[in-house]
Amino acid sequence: MTEKKLNKLKLMVVDDEVDNLDLLYRTFWKDFKVYKANSATEALAILEKEGEMAVIISDQRMSEMNGSELLSLTVERFPDTIRILLTGFTDVEDLVDAINSGRVFKYITKPWNPSQLQTLVNQASDTYRLVKRRVAELSRALRRESLFNAVTTAIRESLDYDNMLRKIVVTIGETFAAHYCLLKPIEDDLLTKKQFSYQSSQSGICDLLPDLSDLISEVFQSHHYQIKDDIYKNIPCQNLVVPLIYKQHLLAIIAICKLGSDHIWHQEDIQLITGVAEQSSLAISQAKLYQSLQEKQRQINLELEVARQIQNNLLRQTLPEMAGVKVQACCYPAREVGGDFFEVFVHPNGDLWLAVGDVSGKGVPAALFMASTISLLRRELCQEVPVEPNVIMQNLNSALRDELMSSNYFITMVLARYHPTTKELVYANSGHIYPFVWSKPATLNDSPHYLKVRSIPLGILPKWQAESGRLMLSSGDTLLLASDGITEATVWETLDSSRTTHRSMLNQEGLWQLIKKQSQPLNLDNLLAFIPTNNDVQEDDQTILSLEIL
Repeated sequence: MTEKKLNKLKLMVVDDEVDNLDLLYRTFWKDFKVYKANSATEALAILEKEGEMAVIISDQRMSEMNGSELLSLTVERFPDTIRILLTGFTDVEDLVDAINSGRVFKYITKPWNPSQLQTLVNQASDTYRLVKRRVAELSRALRRESLFNAVTTAIRESLDYDNMLRKIVVTIGETFAAHYCLLKPIEDDLLTKKQFSYQSSQSGICDLLPDLSDLISEVFQSHHYQIKDDIYKNIPCQNLVVPLIYKQHLLAIIAICKLGSDHIWHQEDIQLITGVAEQSSLAISQAKLYQSLQEKQRQINLELEVARQIQNNLLRQTLPEMAGVKVQACCYPAREVGGDFFEVFVHPNGDLWLAVGDVSGKGVPAALFMASTISLLRRELCQEVPVEPNVIMQNLNSALRDELMSSNYFITMVLARYHPTTKELVYANSGHIYPFVWSKPATLNDSPHYLKVRSIPLGILPKWQAESGRLMLSSGDTLLLASDGITEATVWETLDSSRTTHRSMLNQEGLWQLIKKQSQPLNLDNLLAFIPTNNDVQEDDQTILSLEIL
């Protein structure tokens, strides 16, 4: 009986005739909480005090304000109210106006049939309940969407893992008007000491924060949300603790506290928070993975920096000085480490050995093969009686072939021996781009002499075979060895006829044109500095070495 009374909808009847008003009251008082008003002014006063009515039944003809005018005043403030107009046969024009303006749900003519009116009001109350239910569902959906958007925005705007957790706890705390909100991450299946909290800005709250550790521990063990009513410093409080789980892994626990008897957790709030918890769990999982990848990347970068320093140390930083010649060399890897290398070595017998090599591929694997190649090459060059360059190539191929073949790598290299007394240059080429020689001063119409004795790269066949090439150098001659990272670099070329530019590969001919444009004496650093200015990204390792006969 009490429950039925509490569930009664509010209905207001408005009529300036007392008999009609009493009749309407008697008709509906058992099923509705009925309010009576004998004028439009009194009706507006009741609405101001009691709020929204489920149904308003108003007579059309009243002295100070007609029914359609009264109902029109309630539309904006109480859009869900169902309005019924009682009218006579002579009020057709006003009736049509009221219906067309959407202020009236139904109308009934006087004198009315009580059962007909009862049926109409029942329909109105059903419509009202349906409207309120749909509005409530829409409101919940909008609130859920708004909360999800707020959390999503907070996640997207987060710069890192900790900042994301901080924004999540603040967003949830503010959205649910919590007095206190706490988020504790889980690491390695253990509660961490780290925590992120939100406190309401309301005065007197900061010193009224309960200890939630026991409740958090309980949720940590059960993996299920918990609600607990408590009294803290004589103030009622209700705590909601929710686990954040992704793929059965507990990632964090969030605890939300409301103080005061007026603040309680409704089932709708709990469903919203658990839904947000699922969304946040996915974000936290991804953020943890991203943070882990960042930490691993930082570690890799540190290790690559060490590898880069080691590789730089492998390449001779101080070139040997030798009378009658000038040697320059530069090597710039495309990444932290690379597969290009050069070698300059003066044998005790006075011979000057020069080499430029390129391991296929880039990065760490190429750098490892590069280190092995330099080590083996130096061992060969240090022999008391050095052999011909082509024999050294054979020995390197024999030592490296198994590892190169199994890894699908190969090495191109030019190895040259210069005898300063005879000025003879003997060289071997294992698939590398042609070295070339020119005499100073080089004019615009000059072409270099390409050293075209060449064989296959190292690591292709079990046995490497080729003859050494030979030539005599003279004072003023310059020998240039380069890797394909230079000749395959792209540059902008201007077409004289149309004055337009297009990208093209530098090639050896383009490198020669750049050399002729360089101021003398030749400086390899200046030469290489020109090439990257035409390329956004260095695509390959770049190595160059020159020998000038003075």
